[in-house]
Amino acid sequence: MESAGQLSLGIVAGLVIVALAFDFMNGFHDAANGISTVVSTRVLKPYQAVVIAALMNFIAVFIFHLSVAATVGKGIIDTGIVDHHVVLGALIGAISWNIITWYYGIPSSSSHALIGGLVGAGVAKAGIWALIPSGILKTVAFIFISPALGFIIGSALFLAISWLFVRATPSRVDRLFRRLQLFSSSLYSLGHGGNDAQKTIGIIWMLLIAGGYTAPQGSVPPWVVIACYVTIGLGTMFGGWRIVKTMGQRITKIRPASGFCAEISGSITLFLATYLGIPVSTTHTITGSIVGVGATQAVSAVRWGLAGDIVWAWILTIPCSAFMAGLAWWVARTVLS
Repeated sequence: MESAGQLSLGIVAGLVIVALAFDFMNGFHDAANGISTVVSTRVLKPYQAVVIAALMNFIAVFIFHLSVAATVGKGIIDTGIVDHHVVLGALIGAISWNIITWYYGIPSSSSHALIGGLVGAGVAKAGIWALIPSGILKTVAFIFISPALGFIIGSALFLAISWLFVRATPSRVDRLFRRLQLFSSSLYSLGHGGNDAQKTIGIIWMLLIAGGYTAPQGSVPPWVVIACYVTIGLGTMFGGWRIVKTMGQRITKIRPASGFCAEISGSITLFLATYLGIPVSTTHTITGSIVGVGATQAVSAVRWGLAGDIVWAWILTIPCSAFMAGLAWWVARTVLS
C-alpha cells in the first residue's frame, strides 16, 4: 500500500480541489446564517446582503488566529492514519450531507458534517482508536452550548432593548435598528468567515502533512489560508436561498430590532468559540439566537415544531455524515487502490 509520504502531487492537488469545493459549498450553504435576518427585515436586498457577507468572510483572514484550523487538522483524528482515502472519504461524506440538507432547506451544520466525515473515514480505516476524544468532545459539547449561548444572549439583549425603548414609537425603533443591522449582520459574517473557513484550512493542512509537503510542527502555508477564505466568500455570494427562507421567515417573525439582537448574540458566541479554537456551527448559533429573541417576545411567536425538526437535523448530522464518509472511504480504498 502507498504510504502517506508517497502521495503524488497530482493526488494532493486533486484533493485540495475537492476540499475547496466543500469550502465553496460551506459558504453557499451557510450564506443564510449571516443574511437571513437582514434580508427578511428588508434592510438589504438579497444581492446586497451576499456581497457584504462575502466581503466580511474574507476580511476575517486578517483578524482571527488559526486555532480552529489546528483543531480540525490535528485534534479530531490521529494524523498518523491520514492518507488520501481518509481525506477523500471525509470530504465526500460532508459534501453529500450538505447537498441533502440544502435540497430540503434544512439549516444543518457544514462544520459538523466535516467533523462527522473525519470521524467516519478515520474509524473506517483504523477503528475508534483513531479518534482524539478531547477534540471531538468539545466539538460535540458546542452543538448544545453554542445555540444555548445564542438563545441566552439574544434574549437578554432583546429584553434590554425593549426596556430602553419602551417609550419610543415602533417606527422610530425600526428606523434605528435598520441602520444598526448593517453593522450586526456584517459582524456575524465576519465571525462566520473566521470560524468556517478555518475548517477547510485544517483539512488541507492535514492532507499536506500526511503527504509530506509540510512538517507537522510547521505553520499553514499562506496560499492555503488565502484560497480558503476567497473560496468561502465566493460560495457565500451565490447564497442558499432555500435556507434563507427557513431561517428568516419560518422560525419566527423577525423585525430590525430582533434581527440586530440575534446577529449580535451570534457574533459574540462565534468570536468566543473561534478564540477557544472550537469548530462550532454558525447555523446552530444563529438559530438559537433567533429562537431566543422570538421566545422573548412570546412563546407562541416561535414555531416550535419547525425548531424541533431543525434540532433533529443537528443531532443526525455527525452520525449521518460519518456513515457516508465511511462508505466513501471504502469505495475509494477499493476503487482507487
